Amino acid sequence: MTGKFRIAYFAHAVRSDWNNGNAHFLRGLLRALGECGHDVTVFEPAEEWSICNLREETLGDRSLRAFSDAYPDLHVYPYDRENQDAFSKLERWQHLLRDTDIVILHEWNPPQLAQHLLALRDQLGFRLLFHDTHHRASSTPEQIRLLGVDRMDGVIAFGEALRKIYRIGFNIPHTWTLHEAADTTVFRPLKAPAKSIDVVWIGNWGDDERSAEICKYLLRPSAEMPEYHFKVFGVRYPQQALAALEYARTHYGGYLPNLDGPATFAQSRVTVHIPRQQYVRAMAGIPTIRVFEALACGIPLVSAPWIDSEQLFRPGDFRVVHSTSEMVAALRTLLTDSKAAEQQAARGLETVLARHTCRHRAEQLTGICEEVLR
Repeated sequence: MTGKFRIAYFAHAVRSDWNNGNAHFLRGLLRALGECGHDVTVFEPAEEWSICNLREETLGDRSLRAFSDAYPDLHVYPYDRENQDAFSKLERWQHLLRDTDIVILHEWNPPQLAQHLLALRDQLGFRLLFHDTHHRASSTPEQIRLLGVDRMDGVIAFGEALRKIYRIGFNIPHTWTLHEAADTTVFRPLKAPAKSIDVVWIGNWGDDERSAEICKYLLRPSAEMPEYHFKVFGVRYPQQALAALEYARTHYGGYLPNLDGPATFAQSRVTVHIPRQQYVRAMAGIPTIRVFEALACGIPLVSAPWIDSEQLFRPGDFRVVHSTSEMVAALRTLLTDSKAAEQQAARGLETVLARHTCRHRAEQLTGICEEVLR
């Protein structure tokens, strides 16, 4: 079967990006699917922890309005928790999903929803795919098994290491790799009146999955380079983390709406990549979404230790360092040698535009849909 498909995507949230890096890629992917001619509807809870926390932020309402303004083409259907709990009993859900070809369930959803969709799949005949952009299949596989992924029609994983976990560890035959990518309708080089930040990092502190790495590859260099302005944006920074930032003379900017990312990169001279431990060890080779976004904005990037095992990038797209001293040296080079910084940024941007846009991924996903519908 080829052509255009009716696709229903069940997300935790695309409206809110608060501690939800998945929203970055999904917004661009779903837009690109629509541009490919598919009929796409996004279903997400009306009230869930990401959007509830976003509304507590000073910039929360502005962020939600900015999403609506930037993505008027996305058809988002918010449903309330009561209806989710009674999902399989509601005739309206059978009506909403009737004539749907593909339903995609994102990993950040509860087991109850997965079971309801499996039942509806058996009633209505659509294909049900699981989309995983996290590390629970490796770190806590028992949680993933509760979702019934072995009964679905296939798994889409955001890295080859994760795909192999599903193929071998979960014994699921139909698995595909679909990397994240940059939404180049939003993330592109912008001109700023002046560079007000020397080194910027956009990332959440989270659950101590990379706190040691943040200290080693960001805060210590910041302390050793007091003549430069380091700034961090993100959420879930506990008091001890804020104290560490202050001690290292690193400025904290708090929550940054993802749509403000391009302007922030434009105001900055260099950025860094600090992967979580899972993506250096058990699931090596999977970059954070920020790598794609930063390179798409034309800013030079320096990465903490990370192995590009899938050869997503070319040598020279960004620099990889293995110690605090190497990070300091790399940052100093890029901050003092404008030609080297410009050449590296241009090379990284070239690679993203050639290989890693959301349009590339939408075309890949179209091929996956064609395969499962044969």
